Amino acid sequence: MRKRKAQKTNQTIMRGVIAMALIVLLVAYLFLTLISCSGSGPSFRVEGTVDGAEDSVLVVEAMALDGIQPLDSVRLKADGAFAFDLPAAPQDSTASPEFYRLRIANQVINFVVDSTETITIKAPFQRMATDYDVQGNEASRTMKTLTLLNIQLQQQFQRLRADNSLSALEKVDRMQALVDEYKQTLKRDYILRDPASPAAYFALFQSVGGQLLFDPETDKSDVQYFAAVATQWDALYPAAARTENLRNIALRGLRNTRQVRPVEIELPEDKVRETGIIDFGFPDIQGRERRLSDLHDNVVLLDFTAYALPQSQQRTILLRELYNKYHSRGLEILQVSLDADEHYWKTMCEQLPWVCVRCEEGLANDIVRIYGVTALPAYFLVGRGSDMKARGETIDNLEKAIEALL
Repeated sequence: MRKRKAQKTNQTIMRGVIAMALIVLLVAYLFLTLISCSGSGPSFRVEGTVDGAEDSVLVVEAMALDGIQPLDSVRLKADGAFAFDLPAAPQDSTASPEFYRLRIANQVINFVVDSTETITIKAPFQRMATDYDVQGNEASRTMKTLTLLNIQLQQQFQRLRADNSLSALEKVDRMQALVDEYKQTLKRDYILRDPASPAAYFALFQSVGGQLLFDPETDKSDVQYFAAVATQWDALYPAAARTENLRNIALRGLRNTRQVRPVEIELPEDKVRETGIIDFGFPDIQGRERRLSDLHDNVVLLDFTAYALPQSQQRTILLRELYNKYHSRGLEILQVSLDADEHYWKTMCEQLPWVCVRCEEGLANDIVRIYGVTALPAYFLVGRGSDMKARGETIDNLEKAIEALL
């Protein structure tokens, strides 16, 4: 009898232990599930195929404000299928449409994500950057149209550069005409049509050869288009980082291009030279101060510019020709950048052979204002001994003017 009671007691205890263990396991499972769900957050998917790309590495990258950021990658199999599930921006006032790209080597497909949607992209490997199909949102399809127009412009530039029947000046003039026509198309058909759209934002930052087509620093017309998009984005995405970036660009451009009364500026004595120049010094890409007076033994082309200007690339071609032709005879170029983006400036001038410095205050800097620079580019010709000879508006033929001073 006692034995039977003991067995019954043991069975009761075992059932209690098992029940308790099940409860603990259930609580642990629920806890882990809760943690997992709370940490996953919203996501979007980009999927599709790249035909004929077996064993190629496909990378998905974010086009962030501070540069390109790799997010994930996959080595494609024979069917070329891929799928990436990536974190989406939280749907609050800090969110805005975000830009991404798929890349194999140097072939790129741009797309935009506005929420937790699914983007489907299909492309042939050999013509991935031009012949792809994108489904999921209208803005990504519009971005494809803009990309194809941009590729067409670059091809026209390449044909012009290879045309030996044209002088460098004729090439520059024709390139500028192509840029002007292209910008009008962007303004009319893609920005003004819907300034609140991701495609309008994408259009503002189009570039050719690393040079931005729009000049939000000094071109009144271009500034207005940045302001139009910034206003719409401010209404839709008031706390988003891209909205703040647009707003800052537009405000700086509006300040730079507004008409201001002349002001008297008191110059420190060490900046005034009896030689006929107003001396100054700005840092180069290594952070060393480079002064105009240091070049007193040379004929100096003093050039105030911004590498973000649409015509910057064409202008660099002309300056290279002058530098290559006359540097050995004593010509030096001192190029003062007024670019807002320091990293962009360093990247663009890293391989240039002349002296490149940057004034971070832009057109608001006292020295820049003293030299009367109100639009970019603006240049001056300084003779040997630091003797100011002429400014660009009074020079009919720059090459002849340089020849006369050497």
